[in-house]
Amino acid sequence: MATTLVPELGPKPAAAVSAPARRRRQPGPPVSVLLAGALLLLVLLVAVAPGLFTSGSPTATDPPAALRGPGAGAWLGTDQLGRDLYTRILYGARPSLLLGFGSTVLSVVLGAAFGLAAALGGRVADQVLMRLADALLALPALLLALLIVAVLGAGTVNVMLAIGIAFVPGYARLVRAEALVVRRSGYVESAVALGLPRRTIVLRHVLPNALAPLLTLAAVGFGTALISASGLSFLGLGPAAPSPEWGALLSAGRDFLQTAWWIGVFPGAAVTVTVIAVNVVGRHVQERFTRRSAR
Repeated sequence: MATTLVPELGPKPAAAVSAPARRRRQPGPPVSVLLAGALLLLVLLVAVAPGLFTSGSPTATDPPAALRGPGAGAWLGTDQLGRDLYTRILYGARPSLLLGFGSTVLSVVLGAAFGLAAALGGRVADQVLMRLADALLALPALLLALLIVAVLGAGTVNVMLAIGIAFVPGYARLVRAEALVVRRSGYVESAVALGLPRRTIVLRHVLPNALAPLLTLAAVGFGTALISASGLSFLGLGPAAPSPEWGALLSAGRDFLQTAWWIGVFPGAAVTVTVIAVNVVGRHVQERFTRRSAR
């Protein structure tokens, strides 16, 4: 009697769904993240090579064309000296991004050193450094940066230093917490038992694992640093005139909101859109890192 082979019906067992198949089903980045990333790449390109997008000079004045509204001759209008606002916004991307990026790098480096010193320097060092961090965290970061600029004086470098120092306590506390977790981990205890030098353990095991979450936080913190730098420039503490920094452009337009609204609106829109794009991309990176760490 012949045996009839009947194909097996019904769902496949769970083991049949391989790990690669599960990985293939993972969705890619949302459209909003892709758009924000594309916008950031465009802003970065503008900052590196603004001459690709305009042939004008950001400091060239034309008094007869002062306060001209947006139109064919000047896409975003002109300011009170007849300077093309579109050109000035494009050339203002570089100093604005440099202020935000430089202050973020400074705060990450100082925060990492601060946090590692607190976590690995013993109980006394931990108590002293963390109480100092708590005292600094009691003040809003922008107010603390304003106080530092008041002491150091106005200028691009001083604004960068002020914002960098103001954001150090938040990064330091994160690095300290991560370093304490890593220090108690099994592989660090094994390295200590094998007699590896303390410097090697810190550089090879503690520091890389403590810095990973710090870098994801810095992706979000860059947006905050950018808007803080623009705020200090708005108060006249940033790059000196006629530098077309976005905060300075926004400050120049506040006196003409009734007669020439475009002088303040378009630089403010450049800051706002860039900060939103940074936050969207930064939050996405942070969420992916959190999900990967939880596995």
